[in-house]
Amino acid sequence: MKIDVISLFPQIVQPVLEHGILKRAISRELLSVHLHQLRDFTTDRHRTVDDYPYGGGSGMILKPDPIFKAVKALHPQINTRVIFFTPQGQRLDQRLVEVLSLKEHLILICGRYKGVDERVRIKLVTDEISVGDYVLSGGEIAAQVLIDAIGRVLPSAIGDYQSAQDDSFSQDLLDHPHYTRPLKFEGMQVPDILLSGHHQKIQQWRYQQSLMRTTQRRPDLAQAHEVETDQIYLDN
Repeated sequence: MKIDVISLFPQIVQPVLEHGILKRAISRELLSVHLHQLRDFTTDRHRTVDDYPYGGGSGMILKPDPIFKAVKALHPQINTRVIFFTPQGQRLDQRLVEVLSLKEHLILICGRYKGVDERVRIKLVTDEISVGDYVLSGGEIAAQVLIDAIGRVLPSAIGDYQSAQDDSFSQDLLDHPHYTRPLKFEGMQVPDILLSGHHQKIQQWRYQQSLMRTTQRRPDLAQAHEVETDQIYLDN
């Protein structure tokens, strides 16, 4: 899988590629990530990428021509997804991550300032994505989030692939509680069921805990699952 990132500050994205799962995925050639400085696609001596908005108003707008040149230079194919990060976009969730992880080529456009010329959205962008209902200084952090999330679901990118499949949201449910040694700590003990060695009952307990947490903390997800109350409050 190839990901190209177009940014005014590509150095912000670089560190996340140099550690952990993403570093391994890149070294194993499961993933390639290339960072591109938007100013390299300007034609004036000041390398100008922004200008005042037509109609007045505060803030500066990213000009369309450098972005068009950058995307064209990356040779997008018919199935390339060109992603622009914006609070107006579709909310990023695990299902969307998994859909995008199956694509061969992604181009990520990181916005800055007040916004981007609307013609970029109309002509170039295939997907507008939001990582949450808040405003960031630019799209670079959102790009880090998406790249990291995709890296986790690439087969062979992590040592325990099943662990990634069991994470919160992978089954549209929050993850169940986890325990490790010591058996007793600060007056709290590991639930007996986890010590029983009965794998079927342990899986049932974990599923019940996931349902309970999802209902309490993310009722929107529980509604999507049509969770019934009597499914949740079973013997723990």
